[in-house]
Amino acid sequence: MATEAYGKALRMAQRAYRSDITRGRYPYLQVLDELLSFTNVEAEADLGLVDIPLDQVVGTKTAGRTRAFASNFMPLLGEDSEFAMKWISLYRAHMDEGIRDPIIAYEFMNRFYVVEGNKRVSVLKYVGAVSIPGYVTRVIPKRSEEKENRLYYEFLDFYRDSQINYIWFSELGSFPRLCSLIGKDQGEAWSDDDRTLFRSSYIHFSDVYKEKGGDRLSITCGDAFLVYLGIYGYEGMADKTYALLRQELSKIWDDLELYPEKPSMKLVMQPVSGGEAPIIKKLIPTPPPVLKVAFIHDKTAETSGWTYGHELGRMYLESAMEGTVKTAAYDQAGDEKGCLAAIGQAVRDGCTVIFTTSSKFLGASIKAAVQYPSVKILNCSVNTYCGHLRTYYGRLYEAKFLSGLLAGILTDTDAIGYIADYPIFGMTANINAFALGVKMVNPRARVFLAWSTQKGSDPEKLFRENHVGFVSGQDLAAPGQATRSFGLYDIRDGKMVNIAFPVWHWGKFYERILRSIQNGRWKRALADQPSSSVNYWWGLSSGMIDFIASKNIPKDTAKLLDIFKNQITIGQFNPFSGPIADNQGKLQCADKETLSPEKIITMDWLAENVCGYIPGLKELTAEAQEVVKIQGVRQDDIG
Repeated sequence: MATEAYGKALRMAQRAYRSDITRGRYPYLQVLDELLSFTNVEAEADLGLVDIPLDQVVGTKTAGRTRAFASNFMPLLGEDSEFAMKWISLYRAHMDEGIRDPIIAYEFMNRFYVVEGNKRVSVLKYVGAVSIPGYVTRVIPKRSEEKENRLYYEFLDFYRDSQINYIWFSELGSFPRLCSLIGKDQGEAWSDDDRTLFRSSYIHFSDVYKEKGGDRLSITCGDAFLVYLGIYGYEGMADKTYALLRQELSKIWDDLELYPEKPSMKLVMQPVSGGEAPIIKKLIPTPPPVLKVAFIHDKTAETSGWTYGHELGRMYLESAMEGTVKTAAYDQAGDEKGCLAAIGQAVRDGCTVIFTTSSKFLGASIKAAVQYPSVKILNCSVNTYCGHLRTYYGRLYEAKFLSGLLAGILTDTDAIGYIADYPIFGMTANINAFALGVKMVNPRARVFLAWSTQKGSDPEKLFRENHVGFVSGQDLAAPGQATRSFGLYDIRDGKMVNIAFPVWHWGKFYERILRSIQNGRWKRALADQPSSSVNYWWGLSSGMIDFIASKNIPKDTAKLLDIFKNQITIGQFNPFSGPIADNQGKLQCADKETLSPEKIITMDWLAENVCGYIPGLKELTAEAQEVVKIQGVRQDDIG
């Protein structure tokens, strides 16, 4: 039996050798000494006794025994050689009692090169073992800007905390993202229980991934695991059955085949006109089926101006589409778990269209869209590359620009305040458009930026110290909030007097979307780009966004606002036309150029007349951190 095993291993080696030669690859084991001759080494570190993943053992430290093995570590020497006799003897020993003696190896870029124990590695690879114990010395290269080097240094940070070496990624940022997805902070040491749970989860996933042909994809198993966690989450994964994992993987296989690319983002900037109905429907008109539509809210209309605005939209919808639409609101979903529960209840209640009205529900919405492929789910967010659902938001920056114009004209202190909430996609565009509006009519004025979700934030103190007279605050107040601190308001006399505010007409958006479902345009939206991610991003021209100013402002000022509003509406003026510099002195948009919609959405800088900065994740409140982890403009700060 042992002799037959060697013969089979030899044939495996010969096949690998021929395949490498045919493809122009080196047919023997890699030699670390040869690799290091082209590498600047920073240091060596003794890792002690380590469990070495066998699929990461790729070569030898020196060239001495290289040609005795093919690149897959199977033996190349003849069956009557002394080498073969030793291999066969070691195989017998393993079958009788197992190989327990550690090897000696070097680790470089998370690949292992054997100093002592090549035949042990060969035998264990042949029998399909997963790992082997070994005394390991790590060779650390000098830092560089090369992608592989930067990825390896990410791994070193991850290994320092977790002592895990069996997962690898192909894209930068993956190790920090993994920690974030499983609820571990960078720098936080893992316990033995953490490592055991993670290993069990990863092995379960790896088994199913390989069973489904994952090895044929051009990504690592770690890459696939990261995509999976991003959709299904980590909680309870170790307890999932193989049948459930197979089912879940099947639903996201297209995502894995596409990785690291994301679906192209199709920005729908304008509503599509209704068009002609099919001739058969003109001759024999039939009423459309009644759509049951759910709205999943983070809070209640009584406690949140944002939820109140969407509830106004829902009520408008019921009136505008009476008889063809029935709606239901699910309040206080709160977090991802609550959102998933609310979506599940809505589906059981017969809803076939679901709007989740907070960007913090994006992750839950993606998971639900995968789970309920026949249900149309839309999340209120922007800049989402996901083919499983559609997202929607408004170009509020257009109204914010008009508000900035008005503030710049009215100020008598050249100091204007702006209160933002979350540093997420779209928010920086709002701030900058407001600041550019101010600058257009008042080049001396400065916009003092405060973040309501930043720990220790005190906007009143900031504005008082800088003699701010006008403030741009939250967009809408809830009915239960006795406040005038929304929109653009005057605080000069110690009282808040509303001057102007942007308006969200969510109902108009919801009506157009549901009519597109009824008339078939929903399906045709992706006819030319079936793998794209659809983002509805409508502005003043759609009626979804509006700007209302007090009748008490000067008439000539009102005329100027109307002129700019009209020019924006008909597409003749864009607030983000160059030249535009940021508050660090960098030119962000050249003269006679206009920023693309994608650059407007993702901007992570502040205009030159803004006094303030974009806070990091850890500077925000716990609630804000959950939102920013999903939609934050500074993704390199998240992990």
